[in-house]
Amino acid sequence: MKLTSVNKKFRQGIYKPVNPQKYRGNDYPRFLSSWELKLFRWCDANNDVVEWSSEGIAIQYQNPVTEKTSVYFPDVAIKMKVNGVLKKYLVEVKPHRQTIDPKTVDHGRKQKKTIIYENLNYLKNQAKWASARAWCSKYDYEFTIITEKELGIL
Repeated sequence: MKLTSVNKKFRQGIYKPVNPQKYRGNDYPRFLSSWELKLFRWCDANNDVVEWSSEGIAIQYQNPVTEKTSVYFPDVAIKMKVNGVLKKYLVEVKPHRQTIDPKTVDHGRKQKKTIIYENLNYLKNQAKWASARAWCSKYDYEFTIITEKELGIL
């Protein structure tokens, strides 16, 4: 496996799969966080994973912030054997704090612009995920969000 750094500030780069026959995509997958990299490695090494792709599925959604139709690319699509049955998953990797309504969190000394940003980002993510769930229902996938909590067990 070879990693190529793209951004020095954050853990980003290009992942070269050890099992390239399982990866579906035009190029090597690009990871935008160490959490995505961890999921890529898990997909690549897991014998039950038949195939996987990174940002290979485009889902239209209505962006509540811009009030325009936008396109959402979930982080990873996985086809894997679970108890001898082929299952398909659409996976988004996010920090847990971005999966809960920011209005329910004590903001402490956060600046107003940070609170506004978090609320708008939460609304946008909810719209993306609702569209992803509808897409998954139509195409027999299961949508799941993986946070740092789940990545601890991968």
